[in-house]
Amino acid sequence: MSDAFVADCSIGVGWIHPSQANELTMRLLEDAKGGALVYVPSIWHLEVANALLVAVRRKLMTEVHRQSGLALLSQLRVVLDHETSSVAFTTISELAVKYSLSAYDAAYLELARRKSMPLASRDEPLKAAAKKSGVKLL
Repeated sequence: MSDAFVADCSIGVGWIHPSQANELTMRLLEDAKGGALVYVPSIWHLEVANALLVAVRRKLMTEVHRQSGLALLSQLRVVLDHETSSVAFTTISELAVKYSLSAYDAAYLELARRKSMPLASRDEPLKAAAKKSGVKLL
């Protein structure tokens, strides 16, 4: 079991949206339900909420499923990092340039590096950047 990890949006969406789930997302959801701390940058809640709204609009999930998913997420021990915005124009932007990431994805990488925590992601460019920068992946 992971005690604490950084989760990107793809993990949060995978916890709710069946087509985005895989073995990793299911294992990490069980860890989170078991009390593992899930660290996220300040953008995580908006990214996950938006992805689920888009899924409903595209008729990939129902509104009831979206709402029950949000209720589940709100019960997990998600630790919001409040330093994300203070390093957006510096460290996060530098990581985005260095690894050809979006600023959003670089925020997850920066948080995992700063907290010396493993990163959980399904995003291949983010995973590649984590490997190159020495961040452990789950």
